[in-house]
Amino acid sequence: MSIFLETLSQANEVYVKQKIELGEMLGYGQKFEIAEVFGFKTRSTYQIQTDDGQQFGYCAEPNLDFGDAIKRQFLGRYRVFNIVGTDMKNQRVFRIYHPFRWFLQRLDVFGAGDRPVGSLQQRFAWFNNKFEFLDTRGRVVMTLTLSHRKYWKYWKSSIKKGEREVSVIEKTEKKWSGFSDFFTDPDHFRVRFIDIRLTTNEKLLLLAGAVFVDLLYFETKPSPIQI
Repeated sequence: MSIFLETLSQANEVYVKQKIELGEMLGYGQKFEIAEVFGFKTRSTYQIQTDDGQQFGYCAEPNLDFGDAIKRQFLGRYRVFNIVGTDMKNQRVFRIYHPFRWFLQRLDVFGAGDRPVGSLQQRFAWFNNKFEFLDTRGRVVMTLTLSHRKYWKYWKSSIKKGEREVSVIEKTEKKWSGFSDFFTDPDHFRVRFIDIRLTTNEKLLLLAGAVFVDLLYFETKPSPIQI
């Protein structure tokens, strides 16, 4: 088992923090996209941290060409995209794939070597947003129900197995932590693992769920700098 998966399997909670960096981080290829300062969103990047603030992973969309950036700008969450997760040695440890969907969004999650881990599938509901976490055989292993977005300034939602709460995903308070945050509005999520019987695959699905929630419901185009 990789250090990334070992850390995830032993964690009681992890943080998923959207990052926009000034300059280029060699090794991960993470960089600040200057277009974002002027209101043109290019790609999603996240740090993955333990509850004591130690980063043990990173995930991001691969570098986008101009055509991909245009699709992102106009199709947003409906477009086809991949998010690749790496450990601190820049080794791929998971991949998230989103197919083109106008309705009932889906996310497929793969481990190292593109080993299938499971999926997240949106289901029809009248007054909320319901998602099912599926295993590799398509069986429902957990469910997530989201309230209407207008009430989400301080958002938190529980994940259940049947009627038993096993995890909580919540949007945490943002703290200004540097020059880039002055110009941007990064989202921070905490994933708490309540049930000690959660498997590593289930925790990886929950981690992907936090990214999915951000991409679907919280991500907006950055406000341009006023000069």
